[in-house]
Order: sequence, then C-alpha cells, then structure tokens
Amino acid sequence: MDHSNPQSLFRHITSRELNGFRVRKRPYMDAVGSDFNEIGAIAVDHNGSETPPLALSFCKSAKNSHIVALSDEDGYVSLFDTRRKFPSSTSYQENAEKSKICDWVAHHNAVFDVCWMKGDTQILTASGDQTMKLWDVEAKQCLGVLTGHTGSVKSMSSHPIDVDVIVSGSRDGSFCLWDMRCNSTSKSRRGELCIGSTAVVKGAHLSSQTKRVRRGKTASMSITSVLYLKDQISIATAGAADSIVKFWDTRNLKSAVTQACPRPHTTEKERLHGISSLSQDNSGMFVSASCMDNRLYLYNMLQLEKGPLRSFSGCRIESFFVKSAISPDATHIVSGSSDGNAYVWQVNKPLEDPIALKGHDGEVTAVDWCHSEVGRLATSSDDFTVRIWNKSSYLSNTRSPSSIRRRVMAMSTTECRKLLMNDEATCPKPHPDSTLLSDEAVHQINPATPITPPKLHTPECHKKQFSFGSDLSESSEKTPESTLKSPSSVLNPPSSLKRTIRDYFLAVS
Repeated sequence: MDHSNPQSLFRHITSRELNGFRVRKRPYMDAVGSDFNEIGAIAVDHNGSETPPLALSFCKSAKNSHIVALSDEDGYVSLFDTRRKFPSSTSYQENAEKSKICDWVAHHNAVFDVCWMKGDTQILTASGDQTMKLWDVEAKQCLGVLTGHTGSVKSMSSHPIDVDVIVSGSRDGSFCLWDMRCNSTSKSRRGELCIGSTAVVKGAHLSSQTKRVRRGKTASMSITSVLYLKDQISIATAGAADSIVKFWDTRNLKSAVTQACPRPHTTEKERLHGISSLSQDNSGMFVSASCMDNRLYLYNMLQLEKGPLRSFSGCRIESFFVKSAISPDATHIVSGSSDGNAYVWQVNKPLEDPIALKGHDGEVTAVDWCHSEVGRLATSSDDFTVRIWNKSSYLSNTRSPSSIRRRVMAMSTTECRKLLMNDEATCPKPHPDSTLLSDEAVHQINPATPITPPKLHTPECHKKQFSFGSDLSESSEKTPESTLKSPSSVLNPPSSLKRTIRDYFLAVS
C-alpha cells in the first residue's frame, strides 16, 4: 500500500463516516440482477395420470405468500409450498409429493380460474361446468355453488375490500356480480347451497364486426377476463371478439362508461384480435392486457383516451390459455408464450428484449407473481409442470437516509475536527442527479465550526416526478378542481363526494 499521501487516508475515513455504511433495504426490482433462477419444477398429476394446469394463484396475505394454488383440466385444486427445497437430483413427481399441502376434486370438469378469498381461508373455483364453487381450504368443504352462467366460467376477480363480492366472466358472453351474503334456500343435487347473481350484463363484448361472420360459424362473444378495480366501484372486462377493454360502473351497468384499445380508430377492414387476460398492479393505476396480436399493452387508468401507455413484444400468444401478469409493484410484466418459454419485461424499458425463462417443453399458459416476495413468480405449461422462479440477486444499490444520519450523529465533533484538520483540499460535489454520496465526494467543512448532520434534499428529478406538473412552491391549500384531478382522489375518493365513474376515468371521445 502506498503511504506517501497520508491525507488520502483521512479523506477516505471522513468520506465513510459522513456518507455512512451501505445498508440493505427491502429489495426493489430495478435494483436487482437481470436473470431469473429456476428454483424447481413440480409435476401436475393425480394417481399417476398427468394433466395440463390451467390457473395459478399465490396467496394474498404475507404469512401465506409462499403457498400457490393450482387448478387443472381434470377438475383438481392443489396447494403447494414453494419454500420447500427442490434438489436437482429429485424428479418432478418427488418435488410434487414433498411440496404438496393438499388437493381435492373441486369440479368434474376443467377449472379455468382460482381466486383466494377471506384472508386465504377460502378459495373460489371457476369451471367448465358453468358454475363456480366456494371452498373452505382447511376442511376442503364446498360452502356454496354460484349458478347462473350458461357457458364455461373463464375468469373471476374479487372486490378489493369487500371479501364477499366478486365478478365473473363467461364464455356465454356475459359477466355477473355476486354477493356471498345473499340468502338462498335452494340446493344442488349434491346438497350444496346455490347462490344466484345480483346483476348480469349479457353480450358485453359484441360488436358490429363480430356479427358479420361466415355462414356456419358463430360469433365469438366469450368474456375472457374480468377485473374488480381498486376504486371499489368499477370493473374492467375483455373478450375474445376484439382487443377492446371496457370499463363499467357497478352502480349502473346499462352500458360501459369508457373503453380502451391499442388503436382507437380501428377500421372495419382491420383484423380483430381478442384479449386472453387482464391484470392490475397493487396501486390500481395500471392495467395490462395480453392480446392475440402477440403483444402486451399497458394502460394508465388516468389516460385511457390516449391508448396504451406502453406495449411489449417478443412472446407468441396463439391461444386464450396464454396469460400475463403485471408485478404488484408495477415494475415488471411476465407472460406465457406458445413457443415454450415465459418472458419478463421491465415496464420502464419496453423496447428492450425481454428476459426469456427457459425450461418448459410445452406452451406456457398461466403465470403469477408472489405478492410478498419480490422477484418470485410461478409459470405453468402444457408439459404438465409448474416451475418456480426467483431473482438471482437481491442486493439494493440504495442506502437508507436514516442510517446516514445515525453514522454522523455517532461521531463526536472532536474526532471530526482531528480528521479534517489535515485535509484542506476541496472535494468534488456530488452529481445533482444522484441520490447517493460517492466514496470520493465529501462536504467541505470549516474546522472552526461544529459538525452537524447533513440535510437530505429531494433531487430535482424526484420533485418533478411527484409534483404532477404543479409547482412545489405553491400553497399547500388545494382547490376543489385540483382535488378532483389528483390520482389519490381517483383511487381513494372521499366518501362525502357522490360521484360517478366518469369522475374516475377519462371518457374516450
């Protein structure tokens, strides 16, 4: 080591003391590595008979976030513990036996969707037998049968707050609202309590183009995906007929309030592409749609009239079984693909090539993100397996402001003065766009004045990001007009205001 310049040693020590140690924060997707590791693969079979998986769903609560529910073509629902170790030497069947919590026959038909309810103590299943069933997970007991659809039930979504309310979409072209608290005395042939819908909208995605079909063929009017939105009163629906996403006010379902599509001014000669799935991030600000034109579209709920905010390409969506999902923090989107891979895109880098998750040997269909463990996801495939993936690294490149403050306060003023007495050189200032202090950059401090903790300033780029076009120096008092236009009022409206969905979403002109 070169000791010719002792001042550099003091500079280095001072920089470390002023800047603080690097501390580990909660991982954020943009700060981690770019590759995914496959944790393990689980075989989907029952009594030695393999069956294609159709739907995946991680538990919503943090304590159960490691549990994934799987439904398949034979009508089974299976629960797996994804925290189990999956040695490379074991077979997929052995992995399934070790990680399986339980399974049962939910329907004597394919189960197309599963939805966790009431703190993960109940689960709802949607089937090709035109019904949905509510199950007590621990007892594996049916609590009720939801009847009324005249086609296979393809998608379900629960109310974000009210755990007893759901919306479902069916191949019969209708979507229905249900309330589990509704009293019913009728029972099925198996003695199960039957529950009827509270509202039905038929032909929700019929258009003039879908009616003009060749002789001998019927128009595709299937509802492929439904979402109960975070504003608690609105739902989004998509169908097989076209690439339009419609938005409805549950208090008045006579017609859709607004809609969004990749090309708002589509001509009648253009080919129609259906949508296979919809997904929503935790904030409710974004909705993604996987379209049969082999693209994923991301919509901003406050700018629906502008069309997609971003689009992502690279996968092949050749069947309505191929699904996609936006991550809970809205940083990544994962999609299955007909080419046997799954693909992951960074939301803020739509033009970059996606990360390919290779390992499946058949069309990758259902996908889902873990709600509490950042970077963990599951994919299922026609190769009769479910694969669990995780980010290769969770190291964050940011440090905690509180840790910086603690390090400065822990150092006495006398020690600081001793260290700085011999260092008279002017140190470079940190880059204005950087939120961190580099190891080479320190504040120039007058040794005659006491050391005080550095003030933490918000970078200009962050100010612009959170100002939403307004000047931060303006008065904090909000006008009624600015309150109505704020994103927080859109997603969490005051209860005192009686408003319609038109106040939440911008109507398409």
